Amino acid sequence: MKKINQFLSSCLLVLLLATGSQAQNTYQPEEGSNEIAEQQKLKKKKYKIDPDLPTVLIIGDSISKGYFGRVREHFKGKANIVPNPGNSQGTTHTLANLEYWLEGPNWDVIHFNMGLHDLKRVTEAGTSKNSSNPDDPYQADLATYRQNMEKIVALLKDTGAELIFATTTPFPSGVRPYRDPEDVPKYNAAALEIMNANGIEVNDLNALVKPHLDTVQKPKNVHFLPEGSQMLADQVAEVIAAKLGL
Repeated sequence: MKKINQFLSSCLLVLLLATGSQAQNTYQPEEGSNEIAEQQKLKKKKYKIDPDLPTVLIIGDSISKGYFGRVREHFKGKANIVPNPGNSQGTTHTLANLEYWLEGPNWDVIHFNMGLHDLKRVTEAGTSKNSSNPDDPYQADLATYRQNMEKIVALLKDTGAELIFATTTPFPSGVRPYRDPEDVPKYNAAALEIMNANGIEVNDLNALVKPHLDTVQKPKNVHFLPEGSQMLADQVAEVIAAKLGL
């Protein structure tokens, strides 16, 4: 019976990855993101979950799509590494889809991040319609971000998985859609309060790349060059491996 349940979970996971998230919106990848190419690669791959290996869920936006493939390759033959379907975007979209994303196998580790989309400007709060006008609203203002993150953490804790939160990475002035670089530490601080209160490990990707932005990040962009994505992947793999005891 256990093997049958594991097989059914594996089939469900493949279906989830193929169909994407239930709550659809008008999201479009931003300039500089390589997530379209990464998603095309994923569509060509058939996820075969080895029931004898631990299973890890990586929830994240286009930054995670940049390092996901590298992390997955690192754990080849050691662990099942699975992404959330599509782009997690901000906390509003994640909260609307999270229960669906969590279906499937029993997750041993969940590595997650939201923030980069929450602090961007949009034409209408809560939507994914990007704006380059600094006077337009946040997708999720700081209070909303905090409330959403508390709900997300509660749902993740219910899985019984080991949790790792990754801090939001920095970016320069002048990115589009409009984002204020000074908002990053504010959103990270709010998230860290919640993680500390819940005993959740923090993977400080912000501190990792901040001293190297001139050489690892695309000009006037939130996204990273291949060497930047590799830097992120190395640290993500390291913290996940430690959780798995590998």
